Amino acid sequence: MKRLLFLACLLCFTALQAKKWKVNEVKDIIRKVNTYWQTNNSPEVRSFWDNAAYHTGNMEVYKLLKDEKMLNYSIRWAEHNQWKGATEPDPAKWKYKNYGEGPEYVLFGDWQICFQTYIDLFYLAPEEKKIYRTIEVMNYEADSEANDYWWWADALYMVMPTMTKMYRLTGDTKYLRKLYENILYTDSIMLDKETGLYFRDGKYIYPKHKTASGKKDFWARGDGWVLAGLAKVLQDMPETYVRQPFFMEKYVNLARAVKELQQPEGYWTRSMMDPEQAPGYETSGTAFFCYGLLWGVNHGYLSKKEFRPTIQKAWNYLATIALQEDGKVGYVQPIGERAIPGQTVDVNSQANFGVGAFLLAACEYARYLKR
Repeated sequence: MKRLLFLACLLCFTALQAKKWKVNEVKDIIRKVNTYWQTNNSPEVRSFWDNAAYHTGNMEVYKLLKDEKMLNYSIRWAEHNQWKGATEPDPAKWKYKNYGEGPEYVLFGDWQICFQTYIDLFYLAPEEKKIYRTIEVMNYEADSEANDYWWWADALYMVMPTMTKMYRLTGDTKYLRKLYENILYTDSIMLDKETGLYFRDGKYIYPKHKTASGKKDFWARGDGWVLAGLAKVLQDMPETYVRQPFFMEKYVNLARAVKELQQPEGYWTRSMMDPEQAPGYETSGTAFFCYGLLWGVNHGYLSKKEFRPTIQKAWNYLATIALQEDGKVGYVQPIGERAIPGQTVDVNSQANFGVGAFLLAACEYARYLKR
């Protein structure tokens, strides 16, 4: 009986792998997921990273579907937060070196991802109020002598694309120079040169930290933040910029390392090199990887032939396992910073940032099918 059940599951999974998705099917999924989220969650919430990550996905939905109702959800969120991240007005009191959610943590990356959406909204309807605080904060950081702002992997999604968006907005290359200076510091404390993967932060460097079985512990969502962030950086960085090859090489190396660690069913386990550390499905890291790889194929940085099987398996996981009938996106690891043995992640595990990641991947997959 067990053998028959296994064979049935295998046949079902093989059929899903062979399914040829259509653009309109993917758009229908996007509408279902985003309608479910926006119907069940108020946009009047703070501009911290988790909410802001959702809005990076929602803005891609608008670009693809041109749905004004979905766009209005992000406008309401931005207006609720007065187009600001952390709100302390005095630069002498601004902080970033430790984790902090207070108003004085203006330079802490988790309060700067919101600026990505504010800039996108500014392009749609230019008004100075939308980007005044964005320019004030990011200009201060770009002009500062410090380069140790990004001491955890998540920041590479939160702030790297903000820097390139600031370059596009102003034409000032100081934002690109600061981006390069900051990531060199990040690389010095958490990049694993052997694999091209990133440890979440300095606490998890091998061999100081290991999984229960003694392996390197790379957290899927952490590396998902990085791959997705690099894709967004390359999207806005001119190919003629002197440091562009540095970022391109980093992105391609990370993409290939990620590809090798995918599970047969299409997802990535929370500890990427040690599936037994925290086994089972996980959606947020998988969705960010799916988006990052799709973007690379769509823009010619990655080979379609090489990455198509990885992309197809990842999308099938997202569309047929993570996505529930009502539009909920399940199996999202809760807020944290590592793969936690014994932590429950199930069909009801949903989060704003996980929905944002799913929408990013789905929009990029629709573009992939169009090509």
